[in-house]
Amino acid sequence: MALIEVKVPDIGDFDEVTVIEVMVKVGDTVKAEQSLITVESDKASMEIPCSQAGVVKEIKVALGGKVKEGSTVLMLEAAGAAAAAPAAAASAPAAAAPAAAPVAAAPVVAAPAATGPVEVRVPDIGDFKDVTVIEMLVKVGDSIKLEQGLITVESDKASMEIPSGAAGVLKELKVKLGDKVNIGDLVAILEGSAPAVAAASAPAASAPAPAAAAAPVAAVASVAAAPAAAVPAHAPGAAPIGLPHASPSVRKFARELGVPLNEVKGTGLKGRITDTDIQNFTRSVMSGAVQTLAAAAQAKPASGGDGAALGLIPWPKVDFAKFGPIERKDLSRIKKISGANLLRNAIMIPAVTNHDDCDITDLEAFRVSTNKENEKNPSAAKVTMLAFLIKACVAALKKFPEFNSSLDGDALVYKNYWHIGFAADTPNGLMVPVIKDCDKKGIFQISQEMGELAKKARDGKLSPAEMSGATFTISSLGGIGGRYFTPIINAPEVAILGVCRSTIEPKWDGKAFQPRLTLPLSLTWDHRVIDGAAAARFNVYLGQILGDFRRVLL
Repeated sequence: MALIEVKVPDIGDFDEVTVIEVMVKVGDTVKAEQSLITVESDKASMEIPCSQAGVVKEIKVALGGKVKEGSTVLMLEAAGAAAAAPAAAASAPAAAAPAAAPVAAAPVVAAPAATGPVEVRVPDIGDFKDVTVIEMLVKVGDSIKLEQGLITVESDKASMEIPSGAAGVLKELKVKLGDKVNIGDLVAILEGSAPAVAAASAPAASAPAPAAAAAPVAAVASVAAAPAAAVPAHAPGAAPIGLPHASPSVRKFARELGVPLNEVKGTGLKGRITDTDIQNFTRSVMSGAVQTLAAAAQAKPASGGDGAALGLIPWPKVDFAKFGPIERKDLSRIKKISGANLLRNAIMIPAVTNHDDCDITDLEAFRVSTNKENEKNPSAAKVTMLAFLIKACVAALKKFPEFNSSLDGDALVYKNYWHIGFAADTPNGLMVPVIKDCDKKGIFQISQEMGELAKKARDGKLSPAEMSGATFTISSLGGIGGRYFTPIINAPEVAILGVCRSTIEPKWDGKAFQPRLTLPLSLTWDHRVIDGAAAARFNVYLGQILGDFRRVLL
């Protein structure tokens, strides 16, 4: 019998995906559409199916290897005309199939995809039920790519995008904002081609069935069903083994919390890492029960020994009730997520804070008069001091571009856009909406967007897109009180500005003391990127702009 070359089919807009699992071995008898390997990109994981029944003679890929469309997966010895019939029938109705069409004359890549209406459903998104739709990423009429995000859903633990398991034109959306969805719920209907990999998520029948040319296909994303190699338990000081296996949403969640996936033990099917695993790992690190490899590596040279001397002791366990009455309340979801981020940033960033004061007497007078002029215009946004601060910071960031950069390994990434985040106090905790392209917007537009975003934050309706992409953050305590504080940098940014309540203070003008409105500034900066002299100059320049706002025009 002739050997057939089984290749990677069209897997969408992916190139050089990584092989994270080999599911067969030489000598195995495989069926048509049986999964051979699992591959993973930065967006999704999927199984590559076999296009032909037969016996595996040679495997051409290895764990950790890179493959793309057209790459050879393995060499197969065809099982004969009878076994090849399902693959041949996939391209035509069974009644019209040739009696003995040869299949070994050319390499077989993959079974053709079915066309027609395609149902896209919610894949396996882990241990979540009744998650809420918080964002619609597409609209009817859009051309959808394989694995493109359709909606964003949010549970009490995390938010994630639901990808499309097929490519085509969006004909109908079956969900709307605020709806509750579960695994298997219908999200959308596409008109186009359902990829062959979608068949991998369907339960295996007793015999492979031919694919009908116009039959609707339930296109659940294969990320839901892709099995993974077992991941070892976390072992501080030991080298990670194998490749971590997790869905794109879990990988995103891990990146947000700064969790090294290769140190997390997966409790899902065949070692798949879940959101719960990420949260449990974070709690263990925060309590001191485990130490990450990165922390161990940093501790080792500092201690001059094995690093044990600098290991964190366990978090104290105290029975508070024996000292008096207590009340126990769970942390909000926002505080759980932000707490892990803040801990990582506080530990990993060598942060320094400069405190300074600036005279905003004239600027405050201008702000008050501007608002008074617009009192009769109900559509005009009320101008806040924070809006002026944002514009002043953009001017300072342009003059000192290292403050608008990020570390990427040993390189420094300078950003030629100015997206400013601002801390918003909400009933559930602190959130940081981001105003995009502040250099292109005026004070009124910034004030209006800031008000809209702050309201969304208080109502719990901020989308992930509205909280991402910041290059610099301002944390303002406004009129609450305080003089100075040390804000924690919001990685991957390299600086953050803290602002407290302004006060009237006497200032000597050379002849007499004059009452002046003074605004305290607290600039925290990453010492790996910024030095003390640059930070002092930044603060001085920012104060000069706030003292005479005409400087933003220079």
